[in-house]
Amino acid sequence: MTSPQPVLGVLHPGSMGAAVAACAVSVGSRVLWCPAGRSAATVRRAEQAGLEPVAELCALLERAEVVLSLCPPAVAEDVARKVAGHRFAGVYVESNAISPDRVRRIADLVSGSARALVDGSVIGSPPVGGKRAQLFLSGPPDAARLVSGLFSGTAVSTPFLGEEIGQASALKVSYTAYQKASRVLAALSYGLAQHHGVDQALLDVASKRSGSYLVETNYIAKTAARAWRWAPELEEAADTLRAAGLPDEVLRAVAQTLHRWTDAKDNGELSAEGALRILRESK
Repeated sequence: MTSPQPVLGVLHPGSMGAAVAACAVSVGSRVLWCPAGRSAATVRRAEQAGLEPVAELCALLERAEVVLSLCPPAVAEDVARKVAGHRFAGVYVESNAISPDRVRRIADLVSGSARALVDGSVIGSPPVGGKRAQLFLSGPPDAARLVSGLFSGTAVSTPFLGEEIGQASALKVSYTAYQKASRVLAALSYGLAQHHGVDQALLDVASKRSGSYLVETNYIAKTAARAWRWAPELEEAADTLRAAGLPDEVLRAVAQTLHRWTDAKDNGELSAEGALRILRESK
């Protein structure tokens, strides 16, 4: 007879968090979340994912053996501080797109209550509709194995990077620095070519290069819609570059460009032309 899966609590389940949590539900885990103060869209996502609502955060923390934090990077420490203010004796999985320095500060914050902190980073699309994601882990091996077991046999794989807190976060910001900045540069390049009437020529040139973001003009609007999340991630990546003694100006400039798209948050109706118009008209 197999042992029951640990109870998982998910904090702030957005599109990624809800999809990851649904994978744990699919293999028999009870997954709790707290709807207090959350939007109607978040409530719908949680219901569709099969998450169990718990009225208060303190109740969630008392019942959960593992807590997964997936929230905007800017509030990651605030979320951890709230957890640290309650009784929680389980494993805290810090899975946000934050710098290694920040995750180590969070480890200090929760050290007085949590049994262990596991550093995590999610790379890939939300694991729905046949898509897969990787939840990279680093930290105490026993705690990491507990987390990994929650997703065994699902669309979320859980590679273990090592015992050092900060390794998973370093991987995420390293990937973010290239992937997200490249999307913004591709949008600017296309907008510049379009302004001079050579956009089709640019696409013809780029199409001859394998895997060029320049030909994916449909992604310009997607980049704009995600800018509210991507800008803080690139600021975290810039902080990490600076801490490593590397220049951070390029990523800070890209983050500033993304901030111009803040009002396009999650706008699924936006076109590439509309996204470029926002860049031209914003100050």
